[in-house]
Amino acid sequence: MRTQTDEGYRHALGNRQVQMIAIGGAIGVGLFLGSGGRLAATGPALVLSYAAAGVAAFFVMRALGELVLYRPASGSFVEYAGEFIGPWAAFASGWMYWINWAFTGIAELTAIAAYIHYWAPAFPQWLTALIALGFVLSVNLLSVRLFGELEFWFALLKVLAITVFLVIALALVVLTVGQAGPQNLVSHGGFMPKGFPMVLMSLQSVVFAYSAIEMVGIAAGETARPHQVMPKAINGVVWRIAIFYVGSVILLAMVLPWTAYRADISPFVTFFSGLGVPWAADAMNLVVITAALSSCNSGLYATGRILRSMATKHEAPRFAGTLSSRHVPMGGILFTAIMFLAGVALFYYLPERAFNIATAVASLGVITTWGTLVLCQLRLRRSGHLSTFPMPGSPYTNWLTLAFLVLVVLLMPFADRDQRVAFFLIPALVAAIALGWRLVSRRRTRGRGDPTIS
Repeated sequence: MRTQTDEGYRHALGNRQVQMIAIGGAIGVGLFLGSGGRLAATGPALVLSYAAAGVAAFFVMRALGELVLYRPASGSFVEYAGEFIGPWAAFASGWMYWINWAFTGIAELTAIAAYIHYWAPAFPQWLTALIALGFVLSVNLLSVRLFGELEFWFALLKVLAITVFLVIALALVVLTVGQAGPQNLVSHGGFMPKGFPMVLMSLQSVVFAYSAIEMVGIAAGETARPHQVMPKAINGVVWRIAIFYVGSVILLAMVLPWTAYRADISPFVTFFSGLGVPWAADAMNLVVITAALSSCNSGLYATGRILRSMATKHEAPRFAGTLSSRHVPMGGILFTAIMFLAGVALFYYLPERAFNIATAVASLGVITTWGTLVLCQLRLRRSGHLSTFPMPGSPYTNWLTLAFLVLVVLLMPFADRDQRVAFFLIPALVAAIALGWRLVSRRRTRGRGDPTIS
C-alpha cells in the first residue's frame, strides 16, 4: 500500500527506481554530446577537468546525503536553505534551480530536434521539439510511478551503451588494435596540446555534465525507507562518476587521437564509426535522444516539486502550487513547460549556439545548487548534529568545494563567447531575484498587518 507524505505526495518510488534515477542523473548529454567538442578544444588533459569536477561532485553528494538523512523532503535543498541559511536563500536557490532546469530543458529539446533531423531532415525541427515536450509532459502529469519507470528504462539504455563502449574500448587499448593505445594521450602535441588554461576553461561545461546528480535528493521525499535507500543511491552516484565519466574520457582519448573528435558529433559515434560498424551512428543517435528525453523528464519532475514547495510559501505563482488528483504537482510542471516552449525561439534565432548558451546559463544554476547544499551541510554540522552518513573531511572539504565553484564562475568570461553571455547575465539574474524577494517580503509584511491577505 502506498503511503502519503505530509506534502501530499505518495511514496511511489522504490529502491530500483531511485537507484536508476541516481544513475540517470549521473549520465547525461554533457557526456554524450559535450565531451566530443571539449576533447577537440582541450586535448587528452580534459580528463583532469572531469576528475576535479568529479571530486567536487563527490563532496556535494555526501553533503546532500547528510542533509537527506537529517530530514527527507521533496523541496530538497530549498527547504534546507530556508532552515540553515535564511528565507531569502531558499527563495534565491529555488529560482536558480528553476533557471538551471529551464535552460537545461531548452538545450535538451534543441538536441532532440537536431538528432531527429539526422534521420528525418525534411521534418520541421520545431515540431520535433514540441512532440518531445508533449511526451515528457504527459509522463510527468500522469503519475510519479510512471515517471520512475520511464527513468528506469532510460537510464538502463544509457548504462548499457556506456558499458558496451567501456568494454570494447578497453579491449582495443589493451590489445593495441589499430590506432588505440596509451600513446594517444601524449601524441599530436602532448597531453596538454592547447595548454593548461584550456583545461581550466573547460570546467564550466564539465560541471554542467555532472548536473542532475542532486535529483536523487529531491526523490527522497517520495521514497519509501529513505534511510536505507538513500545512502546506497548516493554512494552509487560517486563510483558511477568515476567509471562512466572519468573512465570514458580517458578511453576516448586513448582509442583515437584527440584530433579525431568534433564538436558537432558525439565522440561515441566517432569511435564506433571508426570501427566500421554500419549501424553504430544510428544506435548512438538513439542513445543521445534517450539521454536528452531523460533530462527533460527529470527537469519537469524536479522543478514541479521545487516550485510547489515555494508556492506554498508564496514565493512562486499560486498556480505553481496546484496538486493534481494523482498527487502530482501539475502547476509547477506546467509552469516549467511554458519556459521550455519559450526556449524554442532561442533555437530559431541562434540554432548553432543555442545548446552552448543554454548549458552555460544552466551551469550557473548547478553551481548555485551545489554551493547551497555544501553550505547547508556546514550549518547542520555546526548545530551539533551527528549523522550516520557524514560528509568526509567537513568543514575543510566544504570550503575547498566552495572555492572550486567560485573559480568556475570567475573563469567563464575568459572562455568562449557563449560562456561570456551566461556570465554577463549574472547581474540581471541577481537583480531579478532581489526584486522578487523584495516583493515577496513586502507582501508578507502587509499580510501580517492585514488578516484578509493570505
